[in-house]
Amino acid sequence: MRSADAVTLLRVPLILLLAYMVFIKFSALIDILLLAIIFIMDALDGFYALKEASRGTLGFYTYIRSAFGNAAAKARVAALKKRVKGIAPYGPRLDVAGDRVIEYTLWIMFTYFHIVPLIILLLVVVRHSFADALMGAKGTSSKMKTRFAAVIYSSNVWRGGINIVKFVTFAYLVLVYVSSYPIWIGYILIGILFTYIMLRGAAEIYESLKS
Repeated sequence: MRSADAVTLLRVPLILLLAYMVFIKFSALIDILLLAIIFIMDALDGFYALKEASRGTLGFYTYIRSAFGNAAAKARVAALKKRVKGIAPYGPRLDVAGDRVIEYTLWIMFTYFHIVPLIILLLVVVRHSFADALMGAKGTSSKMKTRFAAVIYSSNVWRGGINIVKFVTFAYLVLVYVSSYPIWIGYILIGILFTYIMLRGAAEIYESLKS
């Protein structure tokens, strides 16, 4: 098994463990630390996939620099992404599946706790279902051709931003449930995250129908 796939699969039992820990109101600090580890692992599986495609020559520094717009690093990473598709075409789709398990577990958990409105959960599921199906038929979402999708979905600012907003939102919801933090701040964060997700979903659907 590829290291990248092992990291992706390891995230699944970890998110289920986290769900149980939050359910029993275990230490909020440890819950948030585990959540952070799960989010960091999302970046690591991408790095390991590219490192294997480069036969071990890709360094983490180069990988990080590509995320911040360094032209040489971006070109190196882009070339390796094409090689990954040839080596393990299932890899990107497995990564998406892992991401969905993580996200759905978090949304469902906090909906069950009566923190997230049910309609938000349902709309997120509908958004992901259609966007994933259309982009899966296209092949990959790693390189967008239309300008709207390239800006809203593929740009490093938006890609990094969605992960930061997800972590902050769900980390705060842990505090709401476990430590009784004010829920109104959670509603603001949920609204921001939901808007972010819907915009990126619109970009994916627009890309799949236009290209």
